[in-house]
Amino acid sequence: MWIFESPAYLLLLGLLLPGIFFAHFWKGRGGRVPFSLSVWRGDSFQESPFSLRFLSFLSHFLFWTGFVLLVLALAGPGRITKERVYLTRGIDIIFVLDESPSMAAQDFYPENRFNTAREVINSFIRSRENDPVGLVVFSDEAALMVPPTLDYSAYLRVLDDLQLMSLGRGTAIGMGIAVASLHLRQSSAQEKIIVLLTDGENNAGEITPASAAEVASSLGIKIFAIGIGSPGDVPGEYTDPETGKIFRGVFSGSYDEELLRMIAETTGGRFYSASTPGALETVFRSIDSVTVTEKRVKVRTETEASYRYFLLAGGIAVLLHLFIRKYLLREVL
Repeated sequence: MWIFESPAYLLLLGLLLPGIFFAHFWKGRGGRVPFSLSVWRGDSFQESPFSLRFLSFLSHFLFWTGFVLLVLALAGPGRITKERVYLTRGIDIIFVLDESPSMAAQDFYPENRFNTAREVINSFIRSRENDPVGLVVFSDEAALMVPPTLDYSAYLRVLDDLQLMSLGRGTAIGMGIAVASLHLRQSSAQEKIIVLLTDGENNAGEITPASAAEVASSLGIKIFAIGIGSPGDVPGEYTDPETGKIFRGVFSGSYDEELLRMIAETTGGRFYSASTPGALETVFRSIDSVTVTEKRVKVRTETEASYRYFLLAGGIAVLLHLFIRKYLLREVL
């Protein structure tokens, strides 16, 4: 946003049009000597070459442009920037996302479970402010992809680059929770949240989901466990990250609802079931509404003076005007 510290000087711009008129269009402005052509016995007058007429026009343009810029400089232009400064820390949230092969099941039309989960996480992140978010993925193993951060753009880039089965073919739910809890352990946030998304049963990893949930509870971390997918046989397609081969087939089975409920209840969180994209969006809206904390914000305003740029540009324009008139057009006065 631009402002002028001394806007009264802008009234000088009212002299611009009258000045141009009296200097270039008024018939009585002077500078012409009338005499009869009958007096002239030599060659006829020739029209000025285009280059001279162009230089004359350019010099006048530079003069009036310089006049405008110098008036603006007198008015004290400045640019105001406003920054929101949060006085309280937000909620730390880590998403723990299953990337086992069954997440390629295509019962979340038009996408599979994995892509739909990423899209909903993306929308959730974009709606947050001042809440550090992290990302853990798991299959046979679990890995932290993004530590809790406020750099949402970088977070979303990592989210978009995720691939199924980058960590194997199993479902290590306990490992996913343990890795997320480890990185929330030192957090000073008022609330620490893990959002677990899985469509399978725990069948891998050295840490059981029950033990991981107990650790999370002892650290004051709540887990919102989301079981996604519909039960029964579901067609699916995925690309093996090691070979690049495409596999198509039918996925059977579903998530362990009893286990997910136990995880959520142990930590004081909640269990959700989502069998359709719409249901998953509703789940995230519900989580969004319960993961709200009081935010105290102040707006810091800074003004950056910009008159130097106008003064420099205006001065250069006037000097170029003088250079053209005196050295190129060879004016005497």
